[in-house]
Amino acid sequence: MLTYSQLRALERPPLRSAPTREFYLHLTGNMHQFIWGFDGKKWSESDMIRFQFGERVRINMVNDTMMSHPIHLHGMWMDLYAGGNLDTNPRKHTVNVQPAELLTVDITADAPGQWAFHCHLLYHMEAGMFRTVAVVRSLEGGSIDANA
Repeated sequence: MLTYSQLRALERPPLRSAPTREFYLHLTGNMHQFIWGFDGKKWSESDMIRFQFGERVRINMVNDTMMSHPIHLHGMWMDLYAGGNLDTNPRKHTVNVQPAELLTVDITADAPGQWAFHCHLLYHMEAGMFRTVAVVRSLEGGSIDANA
């Protein structure tokens, strides 16, 4: 069986560098109560995730559930981080986070605006495993428009 640790990029993708910021995001939920979310909150209870335009961000996704979650970010690529050489880490639109797994991705915030970040199991997304990612000019507050 092919695993993510066996994947390699053939060429160094553009804009690849070490991250300047890092955070943890827990995939949470309960199959019996049909509750899904990030960090114990469904979308309607959560704040936007804010990236500053041009920054490189590392997200450590921890799956606290007993289900796999294919996590998808619109508008930007996720580079799987498996340690070692940043040049060969594979680039993905959607990553599958297995139960009880820590999966790390690096993202270059190169697409201004608001983007969907969600579980691609649509019934999980509908139940709350969804966030809005805003790529903004500054993390200091104010406009979320990176072009303003």
